[in-house]
Amino acid sequence: MSAGSDKESTMAHPFDDPDGVYQVLVNAEQQHSLWPRHIPVPAGWTPVFGPDTREACVDHIDSHWSDMRPASARATR
Repeated sequence: MSAGSDKESTMAHPFDDPDGVYQVLVNAEQQHSLWPRHIPVPAGWTPVFGPDTREACVDHIDSHWSDMRPASARATR
């Protein structure tokens, strides 16, 4: 096992931090993403909720994004 893999195994992933501050992002296809507040918003995504707790952001996603298909796929039905 290398020293790098030891370090990686002990570091918390910023998307999994239960005590982190998050926001909810939405893209043009109306897909939602839980995003750590301290990481810059990627191009093509817009903040729509937060900053708030991870739990509050997940609750927002659960209540606002019931169809996981991209908007363009939903429109072709």
